[in-house]
Amino acid sequence: MKDESFKISVNLPSELYAELALRIPEGERSGFIREAIIEKLRRTPRPDRVLQLERRIDRIENDLTEIKRGLSDLEILTYGKDKVNPHAFCIDEIDHKIVNHLLHYKSATTPELSDAIGVNRWLVLNRLKRIQRLSQRQIGRSIISYYAGKRQGKSKAWWLVEESAEA
Repeated sequence: MKDESFKISVNLPSELYAELALRIPEGERSGFIREAIIEKLRRTPRPDRVLQLERRIDRIENDLTEIKRGLSDLEILTYGKDKVNPHAFCIDEIDHKIVNHLLHYKSATTPELSDAIGVNRWLVLNRLKRIQRLSQRQIGRSIISYYAGKRQGKSKAWWLVEESAEA
């Protein structure tokens, strides 16, 4: 198979031609220009490759949108940046009452929560621990935390982590 050659003409500014004539001898200019074109083409992405990459990026963006929509439906992802809906970790009305109390007061001891919602304090404690574990497992951080020391006038209280939960 014989390589076919094509002739092309190029218009160069006089300054560029003078530089080319100064640096490259007359018999080697054609080869020099050919090599320069080949080198430049190697660095320039092919249009079909760029098109493939664009299609791939579009597919990834669509998949990401579907994932976000699914997480929003599950109420794990909310519209605020790095904020989650604390009610997403509730399984029943008792859990919702506990979370509502923490959202309103920002903190509470187990006996305070027990009195406020009218259930056994051991049930409240177990529910708090379950919400804490579930949020840690699902989003990588707890939405509530227990602090045994004194903080804002309360000791041994459960606190809503304000950086994580949307109020």
